[in-house]
Formats: sequence, C-alpha cells, structure tokens
Amino acid sequence: MPLTEKDKVTIKIPRPLYDKIKGIIKDSGFRSVNEFTVHVLRDLVSVRKAAPRDLSQDEIDVIRKRLKNLGYF
Repeated sequence: MPLTEKDKVTIKIPRPLYDKIKGIIKDSGFRSVNEFTVHVLRDLVSVRKAAPRDLSQDEIDVIRKRLKNLGYF
C-alpha cells in the first residue's frame, strides 16, 4: 500500500551531507537523496532488529569511520 503525505515526516540533514549523498548516488540507480536515505535507514533498522547484540569495538570503529565519511563527525 503506497504511503500518503500524512504517513511521511521530514528529516533535516546538513546541506553538505545532502550534497555528498547526491554525489554518491549519481548513476547508482537511486532516483533521489530521499530514496537512498530511506533505503539506508531501513537497512540499519532491519539489521538492528535481526541481531540485537552488543557491538564489538571493531564494529564501533567501522561505524564511526562511516559516519565521519558522511560528514557527521
């Protein structure tokens, strides 16, 4: 069942991060930054649901590096 506008909310991200994502998804098959962001968030949520456990220090370091590359740190 398709989502209506009432089923959606707006999430604000920094413009530099938006611009980086826009560059990353160019020629990737994603039609928009929004589509890519929803895909990534769904993936993160499904992984968390599927394997609730404590992260190792190596996993935490990898996540921090990925977030830094996306402009969060």
